[in-house]
Amino acid sequence: MPGSAAIITDEEDRLFRLLRQLDRAPEASQRATAEAIGLSLGRLNAELRSATDAGFIRVTDRNSSDRRQRYAYSLTLKGAAEKARLTDRFLARKFAEYDALHAELTGSHSHLIPVKHRTNLMQNNLAPIPELYVSYDSAQKLKVEAADLVSWDLTPRQICDLELLMNGGFNPLKGFLTEEDYDSVVDTMRLKDGSLWPMPITLDVNEDFAQSLEIGQDIALRDQEGVILGTMTVTDRWEPNKSKEAEKVFGADDLAHPAVNYLHNTAGKIYLGGPVTGIQQPVHYDFRGSRETPNELRAYFRKLGWRKVVAFQTRNPLHRAHQELTFRAAREAQANLLIHPVVGMTKPGDVDHFTRVRCYEAVLDKYPASTTHMSLLNLAMRMAGPREAVWHGLIRANHGCTHFIVGRDHAGPGKNSAGEDFYGPYDAQDLFREHQDEIGIEMVDFKHMVYVQERAQYEPADEIKDKDSVTILNISGTELRRRLAEGLEIPEWFSFPEVVKELRRTRPPRSQQGFTVFFTGFSGSGKSTIANALMVKLMEMGGRPVTLLDGDIVRKNLSSELGFSKEHRDLNIRRIGYVASEITKNGGIAICAPIAPYSTTRRAVREDIEAYGAFVEVHVATSIEECERRDRKGLYKLAREGKIKEFTGISDPYDVPENPELRVETENVDVDNCAHQVILKLESMGLIAAN
Repeated sequence: MPGSAAIITDEEDRLFRLLRQLDRAPEASQRATAEAIGLSLGRLNAELRSATDAGFIRVTDRNSSDRRQRYAYSLTLKGAAEKARLTDRFLARKFAEYDALHAELTGSHSHLIPVKHRTNLMQNNLAPIPELYVSYDSAQKLKVEAADLVSWDLTPRQICDLELLMNGGFNPLKGFLTEEDYDSVVDTMRLKDGSLWPMPITLDVNEDFAQSLEIGQDIALRDQEGVILGTMTVTDRWEPNKSKEAEKVFGADDLAHPAVNYLHNTAGKIYLGGPVTGIQQPVHYDFRGSRETPNELRAYFRKLGWRKVVAFQTRNPLHRAHQELTFRAAREAQANLLIHPVVGMTKPGDVDHFTRVRCYEAVLDKYPASTTHMSLLNLAMRMAGPREAVWHGLIRANHGCTHFIVGRDHAGPGKNSAGEDFYGPYDAQDLFREHQDEIGIEMVDFKHMVYVQERAQYEPADEIKDKDSVTILNISGTELRRRLAEGLEIPEWFSFPEVVKELRRTRPPRSQQGFTVFFTGFSGSGKSTIANALMVKLMEMGGRPVTLLDGDIVRKNLSSELGFSKEHRDLNIRRIGYVASEITKNGGIAICAPIAPYSTTRRAVREDIEAYGAFVEVHVATSIEECERRDRKGLYKLAREGKIKEFTGISDPYDVPENPELRVETENVDVDNCAHQVILKLESMGLIAAN
């Protein structure tokens, strides 16, 4: 039971009632306000002065002849955050009072008190949960006030996190983690108050922005178009130990893990923590009818009388095995089914959410409409395996679900740098089972479903007693991608024709897709010469437009203002990658030939491009000695003399590609032969049709 954490003092009670009333009726007279909250006018004035001195309310002149209406009072950003905090404290007290009365009358607790002092009704999937949004009127005032605040433009991942903070999906979090909460979550999977929470939710920013702030300062949180979504009071600022975070949260400090790579090479160096005040939710122009907040889903379940709801998490299209799995899970739990796919950020290379949602919509009629519902979750996945499974469970409990399907290798990112799986196949199920009572949601084990040809049905692989006398069929994800890439048949026993049709629209055979050939190597290695020859050969073949993005051409037309510092070289390569990704997305062929010395930048470009098509890295492996011998412009000589600073291979490093698709040796090999090697590689990958 809650204890002292649920106690609210008389002073806090008066402040809570005052802030709530001012938020509800900011234009009311002092007399009306005093009557509404049960105070005398004298006591109200004292409370108003105290709240004003504390920075919770703002006083403005009303220009009224009535002395009791001379001033108008409205909540500040700090006041809105304090009201949200006190609301939680007030709810906790009321829940405790109800529980004590319930115990006195019945001899047992009500079980409405959330474990570890959480103030959402986790044990009641139909009751509303707290959100961080202020009222509409307050939001309009905060928008005006926020115009004078320092702004942070959120990254796509931060927008996903903020949305779920504000709408209660990340309850009990009231903002981005403080340093104490962060350290506790990383080490113990718990907030400092003991509440179960396995994933660090932090606002990462660059050093310059962090240093411009003062502790206690309010900042505006805006989307990438500059639209304000909320505000945050900065209570903490620190530089985290990212290697420790990687080890503890993801199991290894290995850049092969997409979240670890993001942590080290994309996320800001400094973390900010503090409470958030929600002004408005992010705008989504796609599938708006299928995006529901936790409270909207709870209201839907309440309306239909759904007492048990099993959630199915997916970031892949639905095939027949998934349908059978979800049917069995709903029957086993005697529950209704929520198909709850992630449409935020998933693993690089996954099918885009537009295609996936069209696939879901195409097969929804295969499910009984009265017992199944689909809603989209704007979550930025971390692919953290066991911890992610617990996190997903807490999120689904916040959305009103009572059961959750946990898959084999749930949220696993694939292979590590040693070629082994990051997590064991059932690690996620084991960790979830250990905490499911505290999560407030029951796990339904994922069954590996296979097709038994003789019985023409899907069955759990470990329940087939006559394995030796029947034909068991299965198509892996890798095999499905191969069949799509090569235009091969995908049998109806595996997937629905409607799903296959949508996948083929987005993923035509590889010989019809756009792709990027990315040459990298020292200056003078022959990259541009081979790239030009390759361009001519591809144009001779025809079929797709070909664009050459040579280093010198890009420097002249896209990056003329950039120098040659590491920061500027990275920016130049990212610009090349962006243009190449657009060409690839639209079915063309991009040929890039920069030096691109840094492996982290090349990886980032690869991830950008592989969202739309193939990325073929070609390392032109000419030695530095040979490049220096060929040097017609005398650049190496100038670099040796120190007249050119940060010159790759001389005074600046070059990260040799470890696993390029092709490595080309140019010494004593003519250009035509080198270009032909690339053509053969493209043919072997199915990117161009062999004659």
